[in-house]
Amino acid sequence: MERVDKILRHSKYIEYMQKIEEDEKDRIFCRHDLQHCVDVARIAYILVLENRLVMKKDVIYATALLHDIGRWKEYEEGVEHASASAELAADILVDCGFDAEEREFMLKAIRDHRKNGTQSTFLSSIIYKSDKMSRLCVNCEVRDKCKRFADGGKVNLYY
Repeated sequence: MERVDKILRHSKYIEYMQKIEEDEKDRIFCRHDLQHCVDVARIAYILVLENRLVMKKDVIYATALLHDIGRWKEYEEGVEHASASAELAADILVDCGFDAEEREFMLKAIRDHRKNGTQSTFLSSIIYKSDKMSRLCVNCEVRDKCKRFADGGKVNLYY
């Protein structure tokens, strides 16, 4: 996955991920680090395979790696992170060799990855589900404080 490897080495990607790490250094809840993004990518790929969807693996992985890169803008500027992530991802995708049609598809999925039930593409739906399924809540020490479980949500291990 040469294009995915280019994302991981891209100076802007590295910069954005470092900003998120700094902003979340005292966060007690799940973080939005590289491990989270890779977990989302792997689960998304499993869901695509299980549903017999046709999609390039590197498109799935790239979308997942980039879906939260705007978190630092949410923390520092108060902007919604999904839109910020899509905006920041656009140039990275160009630099890493994704064509215009792929970029449009991926950026829409990144922008819509938080819209449960209103996703406009199957990739945004897959990223939404994968994002939720990626958390290892069963092992979380602050689960009782998490808004995800405030309404009686159950801990499930999906993949």
